[in-house]
Amino acid sequence: MGDNTGSAKASDDKVADKKGERSASDPSFNMDELQALAALVNEHGFTDFEFENENIRVRLSKQTGVPMMAAPQMQMAAPAPQGQAAAAAGADAAAIEVDADAGLHKIVSPIVGTFYRASGPDKEPYVKEGSNVSADTTVCIVEAMKLMNEIQAEIAGEIVKVYVENGQPVEYGQPLFGVKQ
Repeated sequence: MGDNTGSAKASDDKVADKKGERSASDPSFNMDELQALAALVNEHGFTDFEFENENIRVRLSKQTGVPMMAAPQMQMAAPAPQGQAAAAAGADAAAIEVDADAGLHKIVSPIVGTFYRASGPDKEPYVKEGSNVSADTTVCIVEAMKLMNEIQAEIAGEIVKVYVENGQPVEYGQPLFGVKQ
């Protein structure tokens, strides 16, 4: 997410409403405050923003559009001159890379949270590329609301691709691993 991420942690003495009607001990924001906060975050171009004080935690996040790639169409072409043959070979290699994930079963995140490859920072990852898994093998943890949720493979095969970095926020349905059956 890079440069478009922001967070703030406020202490009670720094949190005050402009109207003076509300104190820092109020348990929640009202909808007008949430909408104003969302507009401010959007105005500054953040994709993720988190605010937390003693009583409330607000996380705003938006998914940026990923350009969709059109499927390559098969065309019969005349033989290319020698100089263009190398460029065409490079384009074919790129098309093969795009198709490399096509035959894989993707283990996706069942919830929004933070992805962890291991049960602790000093522990070995549950699985690595090349690991064989069964349906009940734990492949990672997704932390949501301070709860650690173990994610099972739900399919037997070999892990051939890890799509997410350790500690990265994940969305519902986001691919975590590619499994070759």
